[in-house]
Amino acid sequence: MAERAMSVEGVRRRNLGEVLRLVHEEGAQSRARITAATGLNRSTVADLVGALVDAGLVVEREPDPTRRVGRPSPIVAPSADVVAIAANPEVDALEIGAIALDGTVRARAREEVDHLLTPEETADAIARIVSGWREGTLRDVRMVGVGVAVPGLVRADDGVVRLAPHLGWRDAAVGALIADRVGLPVVVGNDATLGARAEHLFGAAEGHRDVVYLNGGASGIGGGLILDGRVIAGAGGYAGEWGQNTPGILDGADRATPGGVLEDEVSRARLLAALGLSSADDPTLAAALAESSAPGVVDEVSRQRRILATALANAVNVLNPSSIVLGGFLGMIVAADPEGFDEAVRRHALAAPAEALDIRPAALAEDRLLIGAAEAAFAPLLADPLA
Repeated sequence: MAERAMSVEGVRRRNLGEVLRLVHEEGAQSRARITAATGLNRSTVADLVGALVDAGLVVEREPDPTRRVGRPSPIVAPSADVVAIAANPEVDALEIGAIALDGTVRARAREEVDHLLTPEETADAIARIVSGWREGTLRDVRMVGVGVAVPGLVRADDGVVRLAPHLGWRDAAVGALIADRVGLPVVVGNDATLGARAEHLFGAAEGHRDVVYLNGGASGIGGGLILDGRVIAGAGGYAGEWGQNTPGILDGADRATPGGVLEDEVSRARLLAALGLSSADDPTLAAALAESSAPGVVDEVSRQRRILATALANAVNVLNPSSIVLGGFLGMIVAADPEGFDEAVRRHALAAPAEALDIRPAALAEDRLLIGAAEAAFAPLLADPLA
């Protein structure tokens, strides 16, 4: 009897997670829509929604009064007062945001730095910002955890950053440092893998089950891979290091770094140098690239596009994705001529794997990595909302 009761409770908790995940990922839903999507009966859905309302995870509101056909069904929406803290340390700045269950960004901060932050300095800065939010704009919200998107190799088992070369981090227990200072559960992941998850759920790859995602940032190029709807992390969690591959450069004149890897050739720093800028955030860089017609800038963008197109053609041949999403400065260099870039990738790829291919820039812009980090922090809550 005890085993049966435990089994019944386990099923209920799983169903609670299914309902919460549905409204979190797809937005506000009517009870009738939840019933249809989950296959549960109406009374069970009513009970589950009531439990989630009592827990402060969802809110119910009246249906659209203009709807005249049939019996109106209450609308269930994820709470804006339950948030995950998301952070992305980079070589030039620390970005941190509070992302709510309903997808809104409740708070955001960017602190530019003039030196490489150590893991301890990163944890201290996150704790300081979160403390300020707790005393101010977020004093009435529930914080469920912290997600950290790191540009480097992160061990899947325990979130230890094995190597973040551009930050100078090696075997850094960043999650433990932050958890000790903030007092919340912490999940650490590779930035591009988390960005891939965000774009798959809410962005440019929504609806696609086989996705290659490349992120171009100040630290180089990372990537994420989703196959049959599942994020592929690899045996240790280190999959997706596209930037460390040796690129196939068809014209020797295009090589800028003898013996260099992809991120040496396709580089944010080289774009900034061509523009005569020492630094810039993503919106500023995107605007500068779009407005510049200087020969040096045009030539550098064209050079990087040619090398990137060849690298992506190899990915198409090996993985046969239906979607390639390019984040950060990679999306910017493609935006100069998306049709021409699409044609260049297809020219170097086999025709059959490229038939259904869709190439586009990331849709979540500067929020993509923070949203991905927040999703990692929300995962335990979505799996068991009442734990």
